Amino acid sequence: MPATSPFRAWLAQHPPAAGAAVMATGILSVGLQMTGHEPLSLAVLALACVAWLALAADFVVRLLRERPRWVEEAGTPGALTGVAATSVLGTRFSALGWQLVAEVALALAVVLWPWLLVLVVRNSPRPMPGSVFLCCVATEGLAVLGASVAKAEAAAWLAHTALVFFWLGLVLYLFALSRFDLRQVLEGQGDQWVAGGALAICAVAGAKLVAVGNAGQYLWNEDDRGVLHTVTLALLAFDLAWYAVLLVAELARPRLGYDVRRWSTIFPMGMTAAAMLSVASALHAPELKVPGEALLWLAVAAWVAVAAGAVVDARAELRSTAPR
Repeated sequence: MPATSPFRAWLAQHPPAAGAAVMATGILSVGLQMTGHEPLSLAVLALACVAWLALAADFVVRLLRERPRWVEEAGTPGALTGVAATSVLGTRFSALGWQLVAEVALALAVVLWPWLLVLVVRNSPRPMPGSVFLCCVATEGLAVLGASVAKAEAAAWLAHTALVFFWLGLVLYLFALSRFDLRQVLEGQGDQWVAGGALAICAVAGAKLVAVGNAGQYLWNEDDRGVLHTVTLALLAFDLAWYAVLLVAELARPRLGYDVRRWSTIFPMGMTAAAMLSVASALHAPELKVPGEALLWLAVAAWVAVAAGAVVDARAELRSTAPR
């Protein structure tokens, strides 16, 4: 596709944070699979894969043709959406039984993660918007995918590695929280929700690690298992508290109209639903299943609204960039 095509011109207007659209779509596919809606889950997964391929192609084009801009954007938190989105899709592929694809996704995410993380941490002054929490999200995404593959392949070493990423992700959450501008709760255009979504993916990672330990291998002793149970439940509780605060803030000060950062609202909504469903299964808490499903469908409705806004926005931008 030539670099001057209308589609290329439209895609070039979007920052790396547009990867949140893949994250949001991917986690809805995961949630729909967990609730038994396999055909719909696969359809949503197909959309997420197409979006991931488009963003990956744009990533390569910028690397080859727009190196200064590529280097500048690599140091922003939004760049970590590439790691997180790849991890989410890999997790869904693992649930499908496509372990080789999941392993390739894990390898790609692991290769991208360290140097992007270093760049982002170095370029995170106070105060920061909610995107700063992507350093935690990307790291916990590796823990989730690693634990998923470890369970499928009975790989103890990978489970222990995923546990390291889990604890590191919690440390990075505290780092991000120290730089987060709390005024964004009332003023943010969508990515303030990642403050809660980061805790949700931490809870999912904890639940996945518990599930690996319950799969028959001796991975954690009773003390380790007890700590994982307690921490995972606490993370879910804090996530739900953030969800309530952010929802009330949206109602108190509505921010209507499409913004690409709204995809960073859908991802935490879907991830919170996935966290409740994961904890319900791994920690034997069936009472969380119904509210988890309710939050999932709320996230689906929000996805439809944001996707409609994105289509309208894309049409307007394509018209403005089309040759006259």
